[in-house]
Amino acid sequence: AGLGEFRIRDLNDEINKLLREKGHWEFRIKELGGPDYARIGPKMLDHEGKEVPGNRGYKYFGAAKDLPGVRELFEKEPLPPPRKTRAELMKAIDAEYYGYRDEDDGILEPLEQEHEKKVIAEAVEKWKMEREARLARGEEEEEEEVNIYAVNDDDSDEEGGKEKEGEEGQQKFIAHVPVPSQQEIEEALVRRKKMELLQKYASETLMAQSEEAKTLLGL
Repeated sequence: AGLGEFRIRDLNDEINKLLREKGHWEFRIKELGGPDYARIGPKMLDHEGKEVPGNRGYKYFGAAKDLPGVRELFEKEPLPPPRKTRAELMKAIDAEYYGYRDEDDGILEPLEQEHEKKVIAEAVEKWKMEREARLARGEEEEEEEVNIYAVNDDDSDEEGGKEKEGEEGQQKFIAHVPVPSQQEIEEALVRRKKMELLQKYASETLMAQSEEAKTLLGL
């Protein structure tokens, strides 16, 4: 340590130069068929030479490890802060985190109402322009009002509607579309299952022949 900083650095550089030259000779001996001294040779102890993290290959020996700027490189980095567990993270999650209290400040709701009015006005204006364009082209506009809640007995009979009456005092339910029977539903399920099995196990050739036979039979 009494040699001085510059002399210590020069000696440390000379040692690393000799170590690199030694490594080159060991590699050359191995190329010529000799023993692999890098693998079977004596190993250097940690206290004899120490590498700086991130600077692979260059070692510091003796007093060189205490030189200014080098000592700090060997100091251990502080441990990272411990990671919070899932339970600790969940403690800070409440209704506000999921946005349930966004309207409490009284700012968001008026903005949404204003935007809603603007969108509705634009939609109405667009509809009026399209309506005027249709009238200009001479297209007649059908404005017949249809009561979708009105029930016509004749229409219900033609469409196969079925009226289900319960006990006295209960509400009546009317089906406005044909309701399949239990047998029809079972037959449809069987046909669907057959098609799934054919698609899963039948070859493409067999499927093509089947479709051709159905076409010839008019099915």
